Amino acid sequence: MNRRELLYASGAAALTRARLGAFQVGRPAPATDRKIRLGIVGGGFGSQFSFHEHPNCEVTAVTDLRPDRRSRLQQAYRCETAYESLETMLRQERRLDAVAVFSGAHDHVRHVEACMKQGLHVYCAVPACQSLEEAARLKSVVEKSGLTYMMGETSYYRPGCIYARHLYETGAIGEIFYSEVNYYHDRGDLKQLVEDKKSRFYEPDGSRSWRWGLAPLYYPTHCLGFIVGVTKERIRSVSALGWGTKHPYLTENRYRNPFWNESALMATDKGHMVRCNVFWLVAEDGERANWYGDKGSLYMSNSGHHGDLAAERLKGARPVNYPDYLQDPMVPKAMRHASGHGGSHVFLSAEFINALLEKRAPAVDVYKALAMTAPGLVGHQSALKGGERLPVPSFDR
Repeated sequence: MNRRELLYASGAAALTRARLGAFQVGRPAPATDRKIRLGIVGGGFGSQFSFHEHPNCEVTAVTDLRPDRRSRLQQAYRCETAYESLETMLRQERRLDAVAVFSGAHDHVRHVEACMKQGLHVYCAVPACQSLEEAARLKSVVEKSGLTYMMGETSYYRPGCIYARHLYETGAIGEIFYSEVNYYHDRGDLKQLVEDKKSRFYEPDGSRSWRWGLAPLYYPTHCLGFIVGVTKERIRSVSALGWGTKHPYLTENRYRNPFWNESALMATDKGHMVRCNVFWLVAEDGERANWYGDKGSLYMSNSGHHGDLAAERLKGARPVNYPDYLQDPMVPKAMRHASGHGGSHVFLSAEFINALLEKRAPAVDVYKALAMTAPGLVGHQSALKGGERLPVPSFDR
């Protein structure tokens, strides 16, 4: 920077700090001796969370179809009781208050329903569902049960998203009229993708897993978490395009999906624009967003939490030094450590347990979960139709 640019950046920083003031990431962890007894389903991604470190949570039982993953769960959560399947756990384990579901995406709604039929609250990994019919079913199951449902969208608690939410709620960024949201997750070497039967794209018996050929926009929540999680807007219409090549991943999949990458232009219920990219074949990686407001903008870097920039109209840009959000009172002291997906895992774990203790709706309830998921499902249909603009149904209360 030259001196003029440095002065502009310093002025923008000072003004933004003055507008922000104190900010809480979430509601403080309640002071209570009550314990939430939790079951964990799925020993892959499900072994990476911190529920057991919450002073008011005990992981009572774990389950996975694979013995190696059951053992991984037992070690991660220091849990002695393991079951061979979710069905067996629900039938035999009588000590549970809630279940955290980390099964494959195509099983999410079915497993949430099975747990809620047993009177159990549910935390579920993303995405919420895999069709609009499942979206309606999930909404109905949760509403009829009266139980708590939370979707574990990691973008919601990335530092950039927390900061953007703060800028928006305090008015510092103004009206966010356009956002760019990206989820880039490259599938790697295309020959190895076919030959490596031990990868995440295959089951132990050599059959292809649910991840094989998944349409990019069937997994939109890491993008739309940056919209619903900041402005609370809903996507009302979408036009999308896709790109693919000749490869077994695209020509031989259960989804009849021909696309490696999909890009969508979405319109919100407030008349704002969102450009949403989900790419599986790209020399890039990460989950990030850029928010453009009439007063300021915020740009997340490739990693999503290093080198991010904030800009104020006529005042220039500056690097963002995020507050130490881990010190927020919503996170119990034992959970204040580094975790996956930009540090979001401990926040998600804490929020679910805190919500159950307070008997309140969690940050990402079923309505936000479906608002983060359904637009992608419609977007894929648009891409199959060459970009035809399609309406997105509402699944709000």
